[in-house]
Amino acid sequence: MINRNFFFSQVRLRPFSGSLSQSQVAGLTAILDEWELKYAKKDDRWLAYMLATAHHETDKTIKPIREYGRGAGRSYGTADPQTKQVYYGRGFVQLTWRNNYQKMSTVVGANLVTNADLALRPDYASEIMFYGMMNGSFTGKKLADYFSAAKEDWVNARRIINGTDKANQIADYGKQYYAAISYTK
Repeated sequence: MINRNFFFSQVRLRPFSGSLSQSQVAGLTAILDEWELKYAKKDDRWLAYMLATAHHETDKTIKPIREYGRGAGRSYGTADPQTKQVYYGRGFVQLTWRNNYQKMSTVVGANLVTNADLALRPDYASEIMFYGMMNGSFTGKKLADYFSAAKEDWVNARRIINGTDKANQIADYGKQYYAAISYTK
């Protein structure tokens, strides 16, 4: 179990620069709850990197959000002729593309293809993030490719979501989250 008091006191300082809003606490709590309920026996660096990813992909809100610009100017930013949905980024990891919404529909047990905004539900957003990052659903890369008994690659783990965009920054967030988690165990 993660010592929540210590965890929140540490992340309040870094990476949140001294303060956390109630909604940030709620988002972090939801992610920690999901981890402890289903995945606590996995590598804690996985949780730290997922927290870092959510931190970055939600612009530090730690709540499922819509992609800024909603895919404008990108091919996934146009309405699907069949469903009329636009499959721009949503959630903790900014899920994009119809095929990814279809894959994750099976994971969450809801039809994200016909109602893409369901990916904004915190419980679904958490399941999508955990499943996708653990199983390589987004890019073919998964957490075990970068964190194992023999490997620790905080920078290249960004390839799980989005190439190496902001990889060093997210690696730093991951290490900060890991320090708050690993001390508390």
